[in-house]
Amino acid sequence: MADQHAQSGEDNQSTEIPAIRWEEPPEGPVVILLDQTRLPVEEVELVCTDAPALVEAIRSLAVRGAPLLGIAGAYGVALAAARGFDVADAASALASARPTAVNLAVGVRRAEAAYRAELGRSGDPEQSARAALAAARALHQEDAEASARMAEKGLALLDELLPGGGHRILTHCNTGRLVSGGEGTAFAVALAAHRSGRLRRLWVDETRPLLQGARLTAYEAARSGMAYTLLTDNAAGSLFAAGEVDAVLIGADRIAADGSVANKVGSYPLAVLARYHHVPFIVVAPLTTVDPDTPDGASIEVEQRAGHEVTEVTAPHVPVAGAEAGGGIPVAPLGTQAYNPAFDVTPPELVTAIVTEEGAVSPVTAEALAELCARSREVTLS
Repeated sequence: MADQHAQSGEDNQSTEIPAIRWEEPPEGPVVILLDQTRLPVEEVELVCTDAPALVEAIRSLAVRGAPLLGIAGAYGVALAAARGFDVADAASALASARPTAVNLAVGVRRAEAAYRAELGRSGDPEQSARAALAAARALHQEDAEASARMAEKGLALLDELLPGGGHRILTHCNTGRLVSGGEGTAFAVALAAHRSGRLRRLWVDETRPLLQGARLTAYEAARSGMAYTLLTDNAAGSLFAAGEVDAVLIGADRIAADGSVANKVGSYPLAVLARYHHVPFIVVAPLTTVDPDTPDGASIEVEQRAGHEVTEVTAPHVPVAGAEAGGGIPVAPLGTQAYNPAFDVTPPELVTAIVTEEGAVSPVTAEALAELCARSREVTLS
């Protein structure tokens, strides 16, 4: 199962702890995660010795973010194979841990396919486990490379839409190193703008109810020396009205074949605000997030999470008098029902562009998205 041990995070300039890594100590292989539920108060690593521990880490959001979930799923299959557990059972549990994020299932299937192919060829479980691990490591590397290309293409698009620099970018949820094998998706674009001296301000939505923006994006922006300001989600409209937003950049957990985008709940209202105020609304995601088997937004399964995430407020690892260990402080009457979808869906007509590692699609149509995916497959096969 899982074990935890704290790591010092006092020096912002110190080497960053990877969001995920594979290690092979004498007692057997493990997947090690930076526990995102404990940030920004402390940097703690979660050590997973089997697939059930990794499934729990995924469900509890200790590890999260579409690209990273794909990597975690692939490593989870490799872990089950290396430890001698039932690979099919592990793959099924991992793939279903969070239903909206398509990358998770993609990563699981890729590692499982590598395992099955080698097992069919050699009949050797150990060689098959190594094949699954090789597939997971390849996916990890590919995501890092995709992140760099998305940053480059996203910044080029920003400069095309908003010549002159001085970009004021609004983002929602968290899309940096904590969700990726590289520097992220939407956050990586903002980081590229910062490094080139073209970012004037990063507006960070707090992202209720679990505050991924306040806890994670602000943490990453501070470590990167970016000019950023945190705001409550319901303050975004006033920023638009004041003319303080030049572009909205978000990530995605699933993009349907028609270009509908599922992302952290609260993204759709930003798209509506952006359209009304004539502000570009840009989605940055790897091609693995595009799901051609999901025809449209209505077909995307939206994860519904526990109501206590809304009816209680939980600070990361901060003991509070009257709060149960690991629980939260009630902010609603006992028995209050809560509506708590993890994601919402933005229709393609509200999306200015979808930026991937292979290029941008604008306007966003099913035909343009299919053509981009086809071109990518041709490049991969050639």
